[in-house]
Amino acid sequence: MTVGVSTASLFLREMNEDAVSVLSKLGIGTTEVFLTTLSEYTEDFARLIAKRLGGMRAYSVHLLNTQFEPQLFAAHPRAKKDAFEILDGAMRSARLFGAESYTFHGITRLKKNSVPPDFHKLAPAFEEIENCTEKYGIRLCLETVHWALYNEPGIFKKIKALSPRLMGVLDVKQARLSCYPYQMYVKDMEGSISHVHLSDVDEQGRICLPGKGTFDFTECFARLKDAGFDGPALIEVYAGDYKGYEELRQSCDYLSEIIYKLG
Repeated sequence: MTVGVSTASLFLREMNEDAVSVLSKLGIGTTEVFLTTLSEYTEDFARLIAKRLGGMRAYSVHLLNTQFEPQLFAAHPRAKKDAFEILDGAMRSARLFGAESYTFHGITRLKKNSVPPDFHKLAPAFEEIENCTEKYGIRLCLETVHWALYNEPGIFKKIKALSPRLMGVLDVKQARLSCYPYQMYVKDMEGSISHVHLSDVDEQGRICLPGKGTFDFTECFARLKDAGFDGPALIEVYAGDYKGYEELRQSCDYLSEIIYKLG
């Protein structure tokens, strides 16, 4: 396992290209580039990101879900066509800065009357999406998100049975917000976890950097290891959850020490 920081942790503090520079100068080894708007899904912007990375690895790319991801499953042909054009351009660009995985939310489940998804109807869309991402050497990875498709344990395994190329992303804060233990998601994605998003939580239930709260990372890493995970563990918090950037470096060191002791 390796430790890194998502650029999402600097959202509204720095523009993405500057966030990459900050993390690189801190000596962070791995990042996820969270592109946040359509103007960042371009090859020119990808080249700027690649230049700013220095020696840092951009393992994964994250796009803003509500801009187009739900429309990849749309019944309306024009909406779906436009969404796939956006996806294709974003993946073509992401490969330029070395992304290997795409952190994906898929459909949203914001309506109070949201019905359980029909996985057999979703499967053809997943195949199309995977064909698009893999054309650029990027794996599709479905993330645990309490307001999106994968909002409870068991869903990943059902989709995986119909879309065997699919990988998963564990986000521990999203697992908590879904009101299911993260351990259930780890079991659900066993053998297919691409990367994880990590944060801590204090005694008042507020999100904070790993090492500043009460979350048991030793147990978390042990369970991930038992589930066959050996990928990037990426810190993903909000801009107001810490003060100075050096705290990000310290949090990485804290997690790296735990991983080292696990052997």
